[in-house]
Amino acid sequence: MSKVTIPQSEQELLNDRLEQARRQLLQSEKLAAIGQLAAGVAHEINNPVGYVYSNLQSLETYLTDLFRLTDALDTADSLDSLKAIKQNIDYEFVREDLRDLLAESREGIERVKTIISAMKDFSHIEEEEFKPADIQRGIETTLNVVNNELKYKASVVRDFGELPPVECIISQINQVVMNLLVNAAHAIDDFGEIRIRTRSEADTVTIEIEDTGRGISQDNINRIFEPFFTTKPIGKGTGLGLSLSFNIIEKHNGQISVQSNLGKGSCFRITLPINQPSVPEAA
Repeated sequence: MSKVTIPQSEQELLNDRLEQARRQLLQSEKLAAIGQLAAGVAHEINNPVGYVYSNLQSLETYLTDLFRLTDALDTADSLDSLKAIKQNIDYEFVREDLRDLLAESREGIERVKTIISAMKDFSHIEEEEFKPADIQRGIETTLNVVNNELKYKASVVRDFGELPPVECIISQINQVVMNLLVNAAHAIDDFGEIRIRTRSEADTVTIEIEDTGRGISQDNINRIFEPFFTTKPIGKGTGLGLSLSFNIIEKHNGQISVQSNLGKGSCFRITLPINQPSVPEAA
């Protein structure tokens, strides 16, 4: 049988189409992740906004009562009538509850500010340039963004070492950390633990994300970074999250690996160079 030779121009065209398809698939995975996050972030913002709104309604009632007391200063017949109004509105309770309302509302607004700030730090969609970045701040930002995915499934334990600034595209590293955290939460059936470690050694930094979930079978562990491979039920995963993560770490001249035992959990390890290798200008 004679061998079919594809002209170079057609080969280049096929390669371009494959690369375009790959980019579109990865972009669809990013959009799916953003959609999943949006629902969680909406829930996270809705909670503090809900009790701040409720507190404002209580505050309106308290102000009406207090204004009734202050207005009576000009019209009251005697001090006893003022005392009667004060007692009627339960002035001591109102004064104490106002402090609690304001403290709780301030805490709620701070929570909303933290979530919005985290979303801004997390996204940086247009960034495609390697810059020195604080990896641990990126992890904290990502934890704030995916908090709704994690808080019902696991307690998060931080074991951070001292890290230098790392030359990277921080929004892409954030996305890798997000994928690993969400996968860790999905691997836990009831309630477990997710441990995040960071270390610096020589000219590299290491991030480890370990969970106490179901673990990965030896049959699957060599395939988890393949595009479209997923152990999740149909409709629960695209199979592109870990593939995208692998490509991002490869782009950063780093490595990503996993160790896992069935029934005991998994540990993903990311190793990144502190400084990207210089590329000759001619290249």
